[in-house]
Order: sequence, then structure tokens, then C-alpha cells
Amino acid sequence: MELTITAASHVGCIRTNNEDMLLVGNRFVRDDETSFDASFSMDDRYLLALADGMGGHNCGEVASEDTLHNLNFFFSDLPVGLNISEFYESVNGWLKSVNQFIDGKGRTDAQYRNMGTTLVAFVYYEHKFFWLNCGDSRLYRYHDGQLKQLTTDHSLSNMLGQKTHSNIITNCIGGGCRTNFIDVFDCTSEVEEGDTFLLCSDGLTDMVSDEDIATMLKGGCTASQLCSAAEQAGGLDNVSVILAHVHSLN
Repeated sequence: MELTITAASHVGCIRTNNEDMLLVGNRFVRDDETSFDASFSMDDRYLLALADGMGGHNCGEVASEDTLHNLNFFFSDLPVGLNISEFYESVNGWLKSVNQFIDGKGRTDAQYRNMGTTLVAFVYYEHKFFWLNCGDSRLYRYHDGQLKQLTTDHSLSNMLGQKTHSNIITNCIGGGCRTNFIDVFDCTSEVEEGDTFLLCSDGLTDMVSDEDIATMLKGGCTASQLCSAAEQAGGLDNVSVILAHVHSLN
């Protein structure tokens, strides 16, 4: 399996600190950008993830970093041979554990009280592709010139059926959320050679329309160029993007 991956995480034009973080394989990215070709066998496992932290200075960035480090350890330590239902059960068990960890940190240190984060991930495990989602960060598929959002926003605006995005989310990791959940979906049938998968924080989608994103992807843009487009449109929030282009599935 061969992928070309670009990833970038920018603070934006208004904020003074970056509460987003990316995980690309085993690489953590914040206030940085990277690009490389990834090649792995069909028996391997691979993880792309994005966390958009919340809770103010020092808090959101701690929640997103802790969550991704925790996820990286969980995924690396996941047993081989789990079937789909066992994989779902393991992910839900991890969510409960990491939520307790993030909330517990706030109970023992007041500066971290009510910190939280979103999470969106694109996962390859046991010859299958999955996406995971908790919050309003997004995963898109760009296929045959069409951009389609695969995840569903866990947000007030989506709950009310409004097209305009709001910053009020209804689900997250930590943040005092007592009824959180994570969407886990087997998307193996939606992965084809030539596809590009886009993971992004709302710092991109609040600033750049899906139509403009699709136009940029058609032109072969990088993650950093998408972040720059959000900044040129005002950059009101941190903006983070991972692009994974599928060259071959052997």
C-alpha cells in the first residue's frame, strides 16, 4: 500500500497558541508541517488522527496532546486478529478510559478543569479501513472530482439541522462530557486507488467552503496550502489538515 501524506498545523491569525495536534503514523505535528511517502504492507496497521483541543490557554493543547499520545499507545498495543465487533468494543473501551484520564487531570489540577478535545481518525487495521469521530472535526473523501464528508458533526448546529456551523459541540473527549460517544465506521469499500482523504479541524471548514477545498484538491494542493487558504480568509481559529492520497492498494 502506498500513500502520499502531507500534514500541517498552524496557529492561525487570531489565536496566540495552537490547541490542535496531529498524529501521522508515529509522528506528532503541531505548529509544523510535514510531507512524505508512506509504504506499508497489507498486514501492517496505520493511523492518522487529528485532535482539536478546547479549554483555553494551555488546557486545550494539553487535552489534544494527551489524547493523541494515549490513542497512539492504544492502537500500537491493540491485539492482532480482532473482528469488527471486537474492534468496535476496544475503541469504545479506550474512549471511556481516555475520557476518565482527561477529566481526572482536571480534578487534580484546577488549571486543566473542563479541558477537552475533539478527535477524528482514519485507521487501517486487519486489512480494513475505519474512521473514528468524536466532536466536529471532519474526515472527507475526495473521489473522482467530488468531495464528500464521511463523518457527522456532533454539534448543536447539526442537531438543529442548520447548515451554518456553530462552535457549540455536543460530544467530546473530556470537557465534562458525561455521555460522550465515538462513531466507528468500517469504510473499506470507500477506499480506492486515486482517492484523497482529508482530516481537518473546523479552523479550515469555517474559513474555506467545501467547493473551494475541492477545487484546491483538484489542483493537487498540500495540507499547508489548505491551512494558508484558511489564514488568508481570516484565520479565526487554529487550522490543521492531514491529506492522504492513495497511490496503490496491492
